[in-house]
Amino acid sequence: MAFLSDTTISFRREIGPTLRSWYYIVFGLVQPLLYLALFVPLLGSVPGPDGASPLQWFVPGMVVMLVLFSTVSCGWALTEELMSGSFERFLATPMSRPAIMVGRALKELMPLLVQALILIVVAVPFGLALHPLQMLLGLALLMLFGVGVASLSYALAIASKHDGSLFYLVSHSISLPLMLLGGVLLPMTNAPGWLYALSRFNPLTYLVEAERALFVGDFANLSVLYGALVAVIVAAVGLSVGVSQIRKASL
Repeated sequence: MAFLSDTTISFRREIGPTLRSWYYIVFGLVQPLLYLALFVPLLGSVPGPDGASPLQWFVPGMVVMLVLFSTVSCGWALTEELMSGSFERFLATPMSRPAIMVGRALKELMPLLVQALILIVVAVPFGLALHPLQMLLGLALLMLFGVGVASLSYALAIASKHDGSLFYLVSHSISLPLMLLGGVLLPMTNAPGWLYALSRFNPLTYLVEAERALFVGDFANLSVLYGALVAVIVAAVGLSVGVSQIRKASL
């Protein structure tokens, strides 16, 4: 119960400024619509999975991209708090360190969940077939994955608190190759053999494939199991590293 209470306190502390910033909310709602408006016209000649609309693989890829880039860069705000000293004052409280990490991560993921739902709903008139239960499971896996990535981002922010440019350099140097090799923009099954083989070493690839299987309603696909394992492992590793770093920051 203490963990849940501390997580709620941390989440409310972080989400408050976001909710008061109406322009942040508006931009967050418009962003998914821009993806559809600018990319859907390019998909007319691209075949979908098993004759389905190409949106069945495009939309889950866009959702994964939203989660990846937002959570990878979320530690940037923490670097500013570390330099100002406000985060150290928050660490002076007896709150659970894992709860602080999870609460901050959930603050990043809640707007992303709203964006993902809007993206799905708006894509329906363009040909996206709804599979509600499978899609909700896909979003749950993304939230779990996002907690892990956000925790790693916070750990990087703590490790590079005296050099914000280092955080920016490392985070973007990692996220871009992950996205490109993960097949977010195009399925890696269409890639040359060497590129496809290289993508097998990218954990994001398995999550993307799981999301695409769920978005076509194929819950029994083995890629769903692999994607779930990746989400659990990333969340466990991310929280472990993040909590370790946040405890060092408390010393």
